Amino acid sequence: MFSHMSFTIKYLNYLIGAACRLMWPSDRLIVQVLDDSTDPDIMELISKECGKWASKDINIKYERRDNRNGYKAGALKHGMRHSYVKQCKYLVIFDADFQPEPDYLQRTIPFLIHNPELALVQARWKFVNANTCLLTRMQEMSLNYHFMAEQQSGSTRHAFFGFNGTAGVWRIAAMEEAGGWKDRTTVEDTDLAVRVGLLGWKFVFINDVEVKSELPSQFKAFRFQQHRWSCGPANLFRKMTMEIIHNQRVKIWKKFYVIYSFFFLRKIIIHFFTFFFYCVILPTSVFLPEVKIPNWATIYVPSIVTLLSAIATPRSFYLVIFWPRYGFLERVNLKEMVMGTYILCCACYDLFFGNTFLYLYLLMQAAAFLISGVGFVGT
Repeated sequence: MFSHMSFTIKYLNYLIGAACRLMWPSDRLIVQVLDDSTDPDIMELISKECGKWASKDINIKYERRDNRNGYKAGALKHGMRHSYVKQCKYLVIFDADFQPEPDYLQRTIPFLIHNPELALVQARWKFVNANTCLLTRMQEMSLNYHFMAEQQSGSTRHAFFGFNGTAGVWRIAAMEEAGGWKDRTTVEDTDLAVRVGLLGWKFVFINDVEVKSELPSQFKAFRFQQHRWSCGPANLFRKMTMEIIHNQRVKIWKKFYVIYSFFFLRKIIIHFFTFFFYCVILPTSVFLPEVKIPNWATIYVPSIVTLLSAIATPRSFYLVIFWPRYGFLERVNLKEMVMGTYILCCACYDLFFGNTFLYLYLLMQAAAFLISGVGFVGT
């Protein structure tokens, strides 16, 4: 086995310890810690922790590189070059804030052993800090919907779904056939999954295998994560479109599914449309009475989408009004304040001079942006 861990001090002991406690024959398990840190104190802490487990006869390898080229993808590529990796058939990846249960391998590896056409087993994330603040509650709701509507549904239908970047087990042969890790975008996980999928390999999502993790509770970390998840797939789509079209290993319907449904619709259009239509065009329409937006667009569609988004996390149902939020700047978040103030003005105008009930929706939208703007949703 081969395990990757990116690093933060807070989770050092938990993560390395959890990986070393995985139940598997010791002569068939290699724990590899990939450290890209530049702080000497951090390097010393990691080295000591790895040494502690090595003294307990755990086959653990502490690897560093002399540069940070390619970031996570570069580190993963560097880790795969070591000679001892050639002994391994499977690759298990955990990011720094993930803590697998001891039986994780026993519950995932058998899927790969008994299904030779399978390349990836993806486990579900379990958020241990979901109740920390409003920001983490909303992230939990969004990600639970992602797991249910995209990954569990895709796995059940034998359709393509992306790798989450962590808490998954890869068949190394499938990875090597697809060309391994590439650092051409910030979404090396999706890049690899698409290339492997286009070779005809299959993926499975195991909903009842959960791996503990933490959600970012600070705006700065959340903003960085969302930027990566939003812009990365769009950049990858630009670079892979022709590669997908010219692929000869899969049927045309799968090409269409990956290009249109997975990339174009889910990763690009839905983000732009949701924000610009419901947060810009719809509020602005109150100043233009000659513009008539049908009820299905203003009421029915957003209501259905909102209900579906909340269905995977019923306890957080009341948070649906905070669904659209973009960008943060420390404690007072200027972008949210400006957006909230503008929508509030539109709501007030519609309340006093309009002849629709659109102001009810706009007031909730304004409240969501303003509460985010003054920093009440994060730690």
